[in-house]
Amino acid sequence: MFGDLLAQSYAALKHNRRRSLLTMLGMAWGIATVVLLLAYGDGFQRGLFIAFQSFGGHQITLWNGRTEMQAGGTKAGSPIQMTRNDLDYLRNEVPLLTRMSPEVNKQSLVAYGTRSQNYGVTGVYSLYARIRSLDIGEGTFFSDQQDFAHDRVAVLGSDVKKHLFSGQNAIGEAIHIDGLSFQVIGILKHAIQNNDDNQNGKVYIPFSSMSGLRDTYNVDSIVMEYDGAHEKVTAAVRNSMGYHHNFNPKDKRAIFVMDAIEEFSELRIITVGLKVLLGFIGLLTLGIGGVGLMNIMLVSVTQRTREIGVEKALGARRRHILFQFLAEALAITVVGGLLGVALAYFVSWSVGSLTLWSAFMEDASEGDIHLKIDTATLLISTGLLVFVGIASGMFPAIKASRLDPIEALRYE
Repeated sequence: MFGDLLAQSYAALKHNRRRSLLTMLGMAWGIATVVLLLAYGDGFQRGLFIAFQSFGGHQITLWNGRTEMQAGGTKAGSPIQMTRNDLDYLRNEVPLLTRMSPEVNKQSLVAYGTRSQNYGVTGVYSLYARIRSLDIGEGTFFSDQQDFAHDRVAVLGSDVKKHLFSGQNAIGEAIHIDGLSFQVIGILKHAIQNNDDNQNGKVYIPFSSMSGLRDTYNVDSIVMEYDGAHEKVTAAVRNSMGYHHNFNPKDKRAIFVMDAIEEFSELRIITVGLKVLLGFIGLLTLGIGGVGLMNIMLVSVTQRTREIGVEKALGARRRHILFQFLAEALAITVVGGLLGVALAYFVSWSVGSLTLWSAFMEDASEGDIHLKIDTATLLISTGLLVFVGIASGMFPAIKASRLDPIEALRYE
């Protein structure tokens, strides 16, 4: 019986080829829109995460601030200046900290041969490269021994190397920073970043060697890596800094604390919300195709009323009629879905990527929106397609199955 019903469904679709094809195209357009919108959301999320990759992991950064709350005799509005001593305080009082490095910055004239330009020079410990996940393209970062020995060595950001050396080799060459000679031992890979702390335009030197350029007792920031719950570590850091600098630990502006995990969590919430919105828009577009499918199936039920009456008179039950028309709707949905997925793959292949970070900086194509259709996108799109197909085909199928056979046979 079911085989006969499937054969009749196929014959009905074949008899109305133009109508069936147009309906399939509507479903194909809808599912292609869903797939591409979800792929766009994934690509947008990847592009943002690439820009934040230097702040990944269990990392906390402190910056100097100004108090907003009065505490311990200190008036509100007092500036807070971190020093080298704070590293010892934090190391002794916050045991969950595993690595730590100060940052001391200075705008300096960096020169090589006849080329020179002002760049940010940053003095850090050798651990800084691991904490900030700096990606070395050529050479190496400086070591603990080089920092301890006050070696005048430097690691250049990609933009610095490009301007001073162009396509020439930089490793082993001597540059001058405010007149002092430093040997280049490493070049950083180009990084996509969304903040003012652009490592591509920086020169990193050992913290001990920074004393030749400026006083290093006062530090501009402290970068830390830790184990454990980030909320506890952040609270412990604020308590320690508040005690030694005489401010209320609840004063968020006395010391600015950037918690990488918290920042990533907020970013993930935003991107997930965007993906849900895009999926909903795609579902609405697919729903338009579903309305077209429902309308065509209702027309088919009306046109085949006598046929339904004959089938019931010959013994067909309600479930048989329901299955027959639902099978027609699902056949249109499946074929349209396959066409739509093929269309989505073609569009993603032909477009490739959409501009995001490369619109604001050079050599940032990695952070653009790449339309890649992954398994999760296909599964979600398939689920939406099946839902719309069943919902659109069920009402006409139920209407057909409930027709009275006598009235159906009398229908003209």
